Amino acid sequence: MNIQELEKETRPYVPFELVETFMVESFKKLGVPEEDAKICADVLIESDRRGIESHGVNRFKPIYVDRINKGILNPVTKIDVIRESPTTMVIDANDGMGMVASKFAMDHAIEKAKKYGTACVAVRNSSHYGIAGYWSSMATNEGMIGITGTNARPSIAPTFGVENMMGTNPLTIGIPTDEGVDKPFLIDCATSITQRGKLEFFERIGKDTPAGMVIGRDGSALTDTPYILKALTEGEAALAPLGGIGEDLGGYKGYSYAVAVELLSAVLAGGMFLKDLTCFNPDGSLRPYHLGHFFIVIDPDAMIGRDVCEKTAGDILRALRASEKAPGEERIFTAGEKEWIVKDFRRDKGVPMGEAVQKEFLEVRDALGIDITFPFEK
Repeated sequence: MNIQELEKETRPYVPFELVETFMVESFKKLGVPEEDAKICADVLIESDRRGIESHGVNRFKPIYVDRINKGILNPVTKIDVIRESPTTMVIDANDGMGMVASKFAMDHAIEKAKKYGTACVAVRNSSHYGIAGYWSSMATNEGMIGITGTNARPSIAPTFGVENMMGTNPLTIGIPTDEGVDKPFLIDCATSITQRGKLEFFERIGKDTPAGMVIGRDGSALTDTPYILKALTEGEAALAPLGGIGEDLGGYKGYSYAVAVELLSAVLAGGMFLKDLTCFNPDGSLRPYHLGHFFIVIDPDAMIGRDVCEKTAGDILRALRASEKAPGEERIFTAGEKEWIVKDFRRDKGVPMGEAVQKEFLEVRDALGIDITFPFEK
């Protein structure tokens, strides 16, 4: 991704401030307390700031508004501390807003790590927590290392399997460098080749899913995006883990990393896992997702020292970028760089919003009676 590609954008931009105001007001109308609504809106907008549109404002209606309206997501997040030590904490989010529970968890993990060098907070009975990188960035903004992961509704099949058993289960790591507090090393990606949010984005733009990302019940690679989204819900399709279908390209590695995140998201907090993370009871009625998350923070000052850590990290990243490029390639990136490029480009522009998301925003606005006019209406 480069500036030339970003400049080809044809969708209208909606200012970040207007999007935030709209989502905060919408959340409030749905019963979310104002401070919690601001947290949720900021996480969603930050995803679009970084160009991670699979988890941005296009998920506002289907993942949050619709679930609150269906009664499977509690707008008021009641947080219970189940167990706590100087360096650890386990909390129950009581099926409230995942971003609110995660902010509480990461705030406490950072506070504990500042005192004792390292900390871990685990969450159970939560919900979708937005882009995982948001939470690791909270640590890097404080000059600390942040690690987080979450399980999710079943969508990945184990290697040599076709049944969707695990979620897309991201394992996200942020490490501060000497290149600036706003440019840490930050890997934020699923343990599957793709994730449902990206497939939803493909559907919105009318794009087929590349072969090898999704496997059908008969073991074949699926590419029809609308069918895939339906089949995933019905258990007739599953996402392939990183590496792809089978083990020739290392699919078993992605599978094992997905299992590792599943374990950490469940065992540390005594939470639910695998098929228990669907939104259906045995009788077919709807229920909350009961997701689990974990947050680990390490203070470099408790190790070799913050300055040494940041310079070493910066030296490693600079060496990688300066290494020999493949023929025809302009540059080598390190994790997080492309997101910072998008963020800088969109800083004064806002969220690019296609017709499908525009329609959803208007539906929510009209249903909730919010007095806001968007630029794309003119």
